[in-house]
Amino acid sequence: MWKHIRNLSIIAIVLLLALGFYLSQPDVAQLPEEKLIGKIDVLPVARTQLIPTMNVAEATGWADNKMPVAASGLQVSRFADGLDHPRAIYVLPNGDVLVAEANRPGDSGSGGIEGVVSKYLMNKGGASGESANRITILRDANDDGIAEMKGEFITGLNSPFGMALIKDTLYVANTDGVLAFPYVEGDTKITAAGKKLFDLNADGPNPHWTRNLLASPDGTKLYIAVGSNSNIGENGMDIERGRAQVLEYDIESRKMRTFAYGLRNPVGMDFSASGDLWAVVNERDGLGSDLVPDYLAKLRSGDDFGWPHHYWGGYTDTRVKPLEEESRQYERRPEFALAPHTAPLGLVFANGAGDTAAKLGSAFADGAFVARHGSWNRDPKSGYDVVFVKFNGAQPAENKVFDVLTGFLDKEENAQGRPTMLAIAKDGALLVTDDVGNIVWRVTQAKATVAE
Repeated sequence: MWKHIRNLSIIAIVLLLALGFYLSQPDVAQLPEEKLIGKIDVLPVARTQLIPTMNVAEATGWADNKMPVAASGLQVSRFADGLDHPRAIYVLPNGDVLVAEANRPGDSGSGGIEGVVSKYLMNKGGASGESANRITILRDANDDGIAEMKGEFITGLNSPFGMALIKDTLYVANTDGVLAFPYVEGDTKITAAGKKLFDLNADGPNPHWTRNLLASPDGTKLYIAVGSNSNIGENGMDIERGRAQVLEYDIESRKMRTFAYGLRNPVGMDFSASGDLWAVVNERDGLGSDLVPDYLAKLRSGDDFGWPHHYWGGYTDTRVKPLEEESRQYERRPEFALAPHTAPLGLVFANGAGDTAAKLGSAFADGAFVARHGSWNRDPKSGYDVVFVKFNGAQPAENKVFDVLTGFLDKEENAQGRPTMLAIAKDGALLVTDDVGNIVWRVTQAKATVAE
């Protein structure tokens, strides 16, 4: 009898292992990436995964004299290197460049299997290690395209990310709140303590720890991008308070409200030439390599983009209970898909500071640059590049993106670097942070194409 029971137990274990192996097999994309870019009316069928595909590129860094590949007519060079996980980047009116050097807080992270998987992915993808918790200043005083000065501008922060200057106040977003610092043009260090304006939800596990900042064109408001505390609210919605949304803070009244919500992980934000607020958003995981497209969207007051119950303007995520089908009619579809799992982080419009068209060419006169940080759960890998979305007035003009920088993956598909955030330099060059290469890249028009 006991022998019979033991045999049944062995068979059960073998079957469970076989089932686990089957369920953990990578879901291979059935559509090419370009089919899921632009304005999309119909999405493919969801393929729910118990264990998401894990296909993150191994972070190796750049060998000596190696660099990304610039698109035809462009060239790339090192503006600064030797940084420590450079993330958000901000250009001051005098041309000085601020870079937030940060990593996720040391006390964040999920427990159990989810925590083990998360730690594995971070280590392999180059996002492990302690956070430098500082903002560094870079200065190119002789205008040769290389920052010859690098110094600690603000230290002692808590996983800082977004920055915004309004008059003589520099606002910095830590993962747990926004601080205000006095700023004097030309200073190379701020020693005054920051004044905390308000708290932000940084309760664990805090996987989406970045807090981006953007000032309104008239300098009266701040917009704060706060990502969700989970993939699809699987840890309960109580810990999602104040998350998965873009907040609006009125500087004079000191009042804050939700501006747009249902955004799983909004990061890059910028105002277009028409005065509209746009953001790039990282959508959910676990529905296969073809879903869900990350996106570029125009944000209007009160917009709901559906997270966690729905995606892409009305598609139901049946994993989220209760289904709440009645809310779909009030949700908005994004304007532009950036392909699934590409992880867009950086966003800057060509109408930013400086003469971008003159520095990069007329092809980049109207539109948005996007840094796609790269996939961790898609087969084949996607993103790992900087692309340009052409606009025609107030809307994207074509259902495609145009390469700006590629080559972040080597021939073995290791990540030599990962493009993270973007800014337009005072002279119109495009600046790109690389949090694996620990470099700030500078993109300009190739010398041979510059008009005499």
